[in-house]
Amino acid sequence: MPSPARRTTAAVLAAGLLSIGLVGCGSESDSGSDPGKPDDKTITVYSGRNEQLVKPLLEKFTEQTGITVKTRYASSSQLAAQLVEEGDKSPADAFFAQDAGALGAVAKRDMFAALPTETLNKVPESYRARSGQWVGVSARSRVLVYNADQVPAAQLPASVFDLTRPEWKGKVGVAPTNASFQAFVTAIRVQHGDARAKEFLAGLKANEPQIRDNNVKIVEDVNSGAVAVGLVNHYYLGEVAKEQGTTPDALKAKLHFFPGGDTGALVNVAGVGVLKDSAEDADVRAFVDYLLGAEAQTYFAEETFEYPVAAGAVTPAGVPPLADLKVPAVDLNDLDTLDATVALIKESGLVP
Repeated sequence: MPSPARRTTAAVLAAGLLSIGLVGCGSESDSGSDPGKPDDKTITVYSGRNEQLVKPLLEKFTEQTGITVKTRYASSSQLAAQLVEEGDKSPADAFFAQDAGALGAVAKRDMFAALPTETLNKVPESYRARSGQWVGVSARSRVLVYNADQVPAAQLPASVFDLTRPEWKGKVGVAPTNASFQAFVTAIRVQHGDARAKEFLAGLKANEPQIRDNNVKIVEDVNSGAVAVGLVNHYYLGEVAKEQGTTPDALKAKLHFFPGGDTGALVNVAGVGVLKDSAEDADVRAFVDYLLGAEAQTYFAEETFEYPVAAGAVTPAGVPPLADLKVPAVDLNDLDTLDATVALIKESGLVP
């Protein structure tokens, strides 16, 4: 049974996420609903990664290993809250999250096992937990996507904080319920303090932003000209181009990487943590190692347009190498205060 302290922290986290409509069970990729642990050669993964993006990869894993992946899909913040609420009774073996903040929120409750050193060492230290309880498997940069017909390159902002200026009123697309936006706001809190984050959110709200449900919709609307610019992760441009049967170069939407270590250039990771009860499960370990192996790392570069993070992986086409990005001085381990960030976004009025 979860301890009273764990139940208390679960309630706090879940309540904060519920306040902006983020807590829910999500959907499962099969019809099973047994809350207990699955049989041998089957693992249960809570995936904050979009089903369309990662289901083909999980199917490749099953083909390679014979291990069935029973997947529950929802947002990373939903699943972080659900894991904490479920505690020791969770049926999950692993949490495949969209961002380090959601992984950190669960790790902070001491629910993940430390991963083997040989697994952690496949990834640079900046893309894994200091405690060894989670590891990044792919990286993405925050960017400003802009319509090249509406915004000349010379007029692009030098800092994400410039988007609160009058000239950007009504022109900026944001997805405040998305995990990547929440992680970005957490990075502002970490780098500049809560007061600066609150000021930024208030300025953004006062500037009448274009609210969207997700990054894909922002990129689509920027490309069509419905929105001038938007705050997204870099890889969504490639995803939209793929959906439209074209290449990123052919789109009106272009990517602006904020310079000089600006918080708007945060590089975050999608990653995985293993629940303590599954620490010795060879099938779960095989899943983590697969995500860091050549096939999966190539998939991230070529199919989801993310940056692979394992040593020797290739850079996706059309973007600067990961090592060349001027990233802010933010430790991904410090993005674990998800509940406080969600409360701040709610308070700003960006979410009704």
